Amino acid sequence: MGVTQANATKQDANITITSWPYTETAAAFIILVVSVIILVTIVGNVLVIVAVLTSRALRAPQNLFLVSLACADILVATLVIPFSLANEIMGYWYFGSTWCAFYLALDVLFCTSSIVHLCAISLDRYWSVTKAVSYNLKRTPKRIKSMIVVVWVISAIISFPPLIMTKHNEKECLINDETWYILSSCLVSFFAPGFIMITVYCKIYRVAKQRSSTVFVAKNGLERHPSQSETCFVRKDKFEKESPSSNSSESNQRQEELDDIDLEESATSDNKPKSSRFSKRRRVDGARCCPQGTSRISWVSNQEQSSKQLEVASKTKLAQMREKRFTFVLAVVMGVFVLCWFPFFFTYSLQAICGHSCEPPEALFKLFFWIGYCNSSVNPIIYTIFNRDFRKAFKKIVCLTAQRT
Repeated sequence: MGVTQANATKQDANITITSWPYTETAAAFIILVVSVIILVTIVGNVLVIVAVLTSRALRAPQNLFLVSLACADILVATLVIPFSLANEIMGYWYFGSTWCAFYLALDVLFCTSSIVHLCAISLDRYWSVTKAVSYNLKRTPKRIKSMIVVVWVISAIISFPPLIMTKHNEKECLINDETWYILSSCLVSFFAPGFIMITVYCKIYRVAKQRSSTVFVAKNGLERHPSQSETCFVRKDKFEKESPSSNSSESNQRQEELDDIDLEESATSDNKPKSSRFSKRRRVDGARCCPQGTSRISWVSNQEQSSKQLEVASKTKLAQMREKRFTFVLAVVMGVFVLCWFPFFFTYSLQAICGHSCEPPEALFKLFFWIGYCNSSVNPIIYTIFNRDFRKAFKKIVCLTAQRT
C-alpha cells in the first residue's frame, strides 16, 4: 500500500513537471516567433557595432551610445530571452534557484540599461541642438564614455535587489513582489527615463521648428534686391535654360537631404551651408557693362525676380517636406518606445498598488512582457535607418559578407 501510494505520488509529480501549458502547435509557433526576435536583435545590433567601429563617417563620439546600447540589447537576446522562452514553454523553472537569481538580475540590468541608454541619447541630442557650440566642444569620447558608465551604474543598482531577494523555489523563478521594490524599479527603469525622453524630444521639435522658420525668413525675406547698376553686370548665361542634368542633380540632392533627417541633424541642418544652383553666385565680369539700355536692364530685373520667386517656392516646399519627415522620425522613435514598454510597466506597477483586483488576464500580461523584449530588436532599426551614413555602412558590410561567402 505504501509503495503503491509512493509510486502514485511520483507519477503525479512527473505529470505536473512534464505537462506543458501549451499544445505542440502553439509551442512551436511561440518558439518560432521568439527565435526570430532573437535573430533580428543579434544581427541588427552586431551590424550597428561593426558599422561604428569600421566606418570613418560614424566615428563621432555620440555614436558610442549606440554601441553601448547595442551591447545591452545583444545581452538581452543571448542571456535573458532564451531562458524566458524556456520558462514560458515548459511552465516551470528548470535551471535551479542560483541561476534564477542571476537571471532575474540580468533581466533587470540589461532591460533597464537599454531604456536608460535611450534617455541618455535623447539628452545628448538635446544639448547638441540647444548648446551647439559649447556642448560640441565638450562632446569628447571621454565625456560620452563617462555618461555610458553612469547609465550602467544606475542599471546595476536597480538590478542588485533580485540577487538577494529572489524567492528560492526550485520550480518557480519569481522576482520579489514587495510593493516598494516594484514601484521604485518601475520609476527608475521606465517612468523617469520615459518622461525625460518625451519632454526632451518635444523641446527638440520646438527648437527645430523655430530655428527652421527663423533661418528661412533670414535667407529669403531679408534679401536685398539688386540695383540697376548691379544687374547690368550679370552675365547672359545666368538666365539660360538649365540642362536636364542640372535639374536631376538638384532633385537628387534634395532627396538626399530628406533621406538623411535625424533627430539631431535636422534641428541644426539649417545652419549648414547648402550648395544648390540658387545659392551659387556666378562670377561677374566687371570689365564690361551692358550696352543694351533700359529695356535690357528691365528684362534682367524681371528674370531675377522670377528666379527668386521660384527659389522661395522651392525652399518653402523643401522646408515643409523636411518638417513632415522630421515629425515622422520623432513619432517613430517615441511611438515604438512607448508601445513596447508602457503596457508592461503600467500593468506591473498597477498590480503593486491595488493588488489582485487590478491584475490583468494572465495571457495579456504575458503578451505585454514579451512586447517589451521586442524593443531590443527594433532599437538598431529606428536609431540608424534614418541616417544615410549608417545605411551606407550596412550595405558595405552586407556586400563584403556576401562576397566572402
